Amino acid sequence: MVVETKIWRDLVTIMDNAAFDLMAELKALVGSADQVDVSDTTIADHAYDWWPVAAKWRQNGKMPCKPDAVVFPADVKEVSAVLAWANEKGVPVTPWGLGSSVTGQPLTEYGGVTLDLSRMNRIIAVDTDNMIVRAEAGVMGGDLEDHLRGMGYTLNHSPQSLYRSTVGGWFATRATGQLSSRYGGIEDLAHSFTAVLADGTVFDTLDLPRMAVGPDLRHLMIGSEGTMGVITEVALKIFPLPEYRENETIKFPSVEAGKDAMRAIMAANIRPALLRFYDTAEARHAMQDKAFSSPVMFVGSEGMEGPARAEMEASRTVCAKFGGEPIGPEGTEGWIGRRYDFSTIEGFVMRPEGVAETIEISNNWARIMDTYTLMTKRLAPMADEVLGHFSHVYTTGVSLYVILLGEAKDGPEAEERIKKIWEIAMEASLETGASISHHHGAGLARTPYVERSLGAGLDVMQRVKDALDPNNILNPGKLGLRRP
Repeated sequence: MVVETKIWRDLVTIMDNAAFDLMAELKALVGSADQVDVSDTTIADHAYDWWPVAAKWRQNGKMPCKPDAVVFPADVKEVSAVLAWANEKGVPVTPWGLGSSVTGQPLTEYGGVTLDLSRMNRIIAVDTDNMIVRAEAGVMGGDLEDHLRGMGYTLNHSPQSLYRSTVGGWFATRATGQLSSRYGGIEDLAHSFTAVLADGTVFDTLDLPRMAVGPDLRHLMIGSEGTMGVITEVALKIFPLPEYRENETIKFPSVEAGKDAMRAIMAANIRPALLRFYDTAEARHAMQDKAFSSPVMFVGSEGMEGPARAEMEASRTVCAKFGGEPIGPEGTEGWIGRRYDFSTIEGFVMRPEGVAETIEISNNWARIMDTYTLMTKRLAPMADEVLGHFSHVYTTGVSLYVILLGEAKDGPEAEERIKKIWEIAMEASLETGASISHHHGAGLARTPYVERSLGAGLDVMQRVKDALDPNNILNPGKLGLRRP
């Protein structure tokens, strides 16, 4: 027994010394020792994002996604040095922006290093000739938008998380914003970027409007959730602030009628900047009126006054063909004033027994009502309220956003119910031919369903991953890719 105890103590000492040596090596790669943090507080801060399941883990005293160290690089050279070291040692590396993901993208299941890019927050240049802004990946979107607005410009990228997400995170998760019907998602607004590959190689895409020299290499990283490389710098298109805006609120006799009006607007090549349609359950919230009794559409046009006015009138004309009745701008403008407000969902999530979740998917026009009907029906028993709206509109289809609000008897039951919500929603999406995600990405929430969603595409993605990251150190296990 004494011998066994001594052997055990010797083994623990060897392991502690090895860990100390690795930490010393890691600290030597960055500018100062305080850029490597292993304190309990910092580790805990990077063990949870804004996924409601992660909130329940925190409330229920669980920490299943715990990094061993958090590194705060100051520039691309330090990112390169850390990745080259991690690749040699076989240490997992998970990029972190502001931790505002709602599906678990920045959470590590395998320990290792969380690479927090918050120190890389410089706005590098605003190029008003070529209409591009260049910034480091850790810049918060709201800070960049405010900076540009002070100069008379805008990103026209406005996710609800604008003031709690980073520009690098937008690229990594293939984000989109509330004005996407006119300006597109981040893949349309992205001009170029700098990224670091798993072995420390720095990779730049070119600052050119378009090329016909092979595939578009931007898409190796856009939407890759840190599995293919770490984005360190981005260039985004910018636009002059519009000289005129006009908003309208239009109520409809049914969800089907409003959906058809949205499809007709896009088919007619009308491109309002704002185009959102709420079912009756969510319309009461969107209109801030508990007695509101019909589905409602928010429409907004902007730009030069003449074209914007004509566009709005065309939208009203199309909506009238489907029973749409304009009721004035107040509802839409009220929502615009609250559009970055998370308080309703956060109010539920932050209570241990609270149940809240947001599920967004997309489908083509022919199948979207099948998805809406099946998903809302199956989810009805899981929450006190099941709310739905359609946004991010295309000529070929539309996204569907379902919000659930409810209450369980305690924290553990709330956690299990949210997990069940994901299972129901993903199965309904797959059964009706929908994409399992439109703009929140996969993260941990959707990983179990990626293979069924992508089919043979997952094998192609794995081959790319194996080429760029053969040691599988970059955010391993995400996107349905091979686990360590």
